[in-house]
Amino acid sequence: MTKWWSVLPIIIIGCYLQITQPDPVKTLTYGYYDYLHSTVEVNEVDNIVLVNIDEESIKQEGQYPWPRDIVAKYLNGAPVGNLYVLNVLYSEPDRFGKDIELANALAKQAVVLSSAPTNQLSEGVGTFVGVATLGIQEHEALYEFPGLLYPIDDLSSWAFGVGATVSIPDQPTGVVRKAPLVIRANGVQYPSLALDTTRVFAGEPSYQMKVGSNGVEWVRIGRQPPITTNSVSEINIAFWNKFRQISVLDLPKENTQGTVYILGITAEGYSNPVPTPMGAKYPHEVQGHLIHTLTSGVQIQQPDWSGVASLGLILISGLSILGLVYIAPTILSALGSLIVLSGVIGGSYWLWSSDFVFLDVSLAVLISMLVFAQSSFNKYYTTYKLKEQIKKQFGTYLSPDMVKMLQDDPSLLKLGGERKEMSFMFMDICGFTPISEYYKNNNDPEGLVELVNKFLDLQTKIILNNNGTVDKYMGDCIMAFWNAPLPCDNHADMAIKTSVEIIEATKKLNEELKPLNLPPINVGIGVNTGECIVGNMGSEVRFDYSVIGDAVNLAARLESQTRNYPGVDLLLSEFTHRASTHGKFTEVDRIQVKGKTEKVTIFTNTE
Repeated sequence: MTKWWSVLPIIIIGCYLQITQPDPVKTLTYGYYDYLHSTVEVNEVDNIVLVNIDEESIKQEGQYPWPRDIVAKYLNGAPVGNLYVLNVLYSEPDRFGKDIELANALAKQAVVLSSAPTNQLSEGVGTFVGVATLGIQEHEALYEFPGLLYPIDDLSSWAFGVGATVSIPDQPTGVVRKAPLVIRANGVQYPSLALDTTRVFAGEPSYQMKVGSNGVEWVRIGRQPPITTNSVSEINIAFWNKFRQISVLDLPKENTQGTVYILGITAEGYSNPVPTPMGAKYPHEVQGHLIHTLTSGVQIQQPDWSGVASLGLILISGLSILGLVYIAPTILSALGSLIVLSGVIGGSYWLWSSDFVFLDVSLAVLISMLVFAQSSFNKYYTTYKLKEQIKKQFGTYLSPDMVKMLQDDPSLLKLGGERKEMSFMFMDICGFTPISEYYKNNNDPEGLVELVNKFLDLQTKIILNNNGTVDKYMGDCIMAFWNAPLPCDNHADMAIKTSVEIIEATKKLNEELKPLNLPPINVGIGVNTGECIVGNMGSEVRFDYSVIGDAVNLAARLESQTRNYPGVDLLLSEFTHRASTHGKFTEVDRIQVKGKTEKVTIFTNTE
């Protein structure tokens, strides 16, 4: 299963995961979103200050929760003209009876109080600024809660605004990345704390919410530009802000008009930090980021088309890399795949950095990498198996250098049959019977085998050194050819050169064997040039790379004809003579070849 189509299931599975969005894919998407979030430069915010009820303030003022006159004391001491947001819930009367003191302080300052939706109560309705809904009136368009913990009337009646503190962590990561601007509790629509704070800060009297067939489309504060939301009125929170933080003990006394002070508790054990893309943050700090997101006009967008685009990128990048790996050379395919991935990631980053448009390419990148890995493995494995096949098929009758050339460029080898012009050589030991009788008489069959192997090894090395292909051994006979499987333009010359070197090597071998008193070894060589069929010959279970044709048969007959011409070790056909570009030749005879009507002129080399 190493064909290109074996990689397609990875792309198909990627598309399926992109559509169904199982938890692992959501986690991957959120991780990429958080990474992009972290790339934004930190923004120093001057007009929002976090006021912390910290350990030092509890040490000074006593056990928390405080009597409400303590909060009133700090509000009374603070300058008028600012907006104070109390991210503290006052849904029950003060156990110390100090609500009147806090109410008096609220009457002097611009304050927004907090409410909290709950799933444990089915009651609770407070005075609030209504949300005018445009379009389809669908309750399912908002988060629905059975109840609401609302500030007591003695306090809420003096507040400039009241908003719900709610954020829904993304699952399965449990990280807060967005928050709804409007919710429903006990059948009534309520603005979020951040939305009502923004309304008060902008001096607007009301809200509008546009609901379509797919849910909420936007929320607008008075005459301000619409705020695009998702279908349940959520917006993504920009967490790259840095706020000045002070203890409630250090609430300034001087005039700082136009500043929003958000009161919350940070003392250990009283409030749990909230996980966000930029780390854990206290609830009033999350509200600060949400308020600044609304007031600054920053809108992190994930348009409706982004899902289709992410799906399309899986298909385009996956198929592109698949094609590159299977079509292009290894280096080019790796470079091309890197360019594809860089384009996908770079395009997504450009959309984010230019307009805060989030296009999720995390799954597309992962699938593309898997496609590259699987395709590359398939290609490597196929190449490896091909090299092993070439080595197994040609390693015994091609020189190592020629085998390596075939392995490096298998296109040089055309498996199967093809017609081409080649040169063929048959070489046999003449007078082998006396040599065999000598070893028989000395009861040394092993010695005969050793001698034959030594002779064949010597002649085989000469053939391989001259880029010939050893077709087969037939007893003491060698069959070889040139111009396949690798091209050899001067194949006739190489066949003649090999024949001459074999004759010379045989003479030297006879000199070495003289001390053994062996009969001399003589060879007969026939060489012919012509067209043949070359390729894999045999059955499905056993085959060899070989040649067939009349030209091959003629070379074999020429070898046997050497016995008819004393003193002639080498016979060449007229076809080899014509194909040769150099050398000295002597015509020997014109012979009748079996199956041919015309005689063939034969030559011998006289160099």
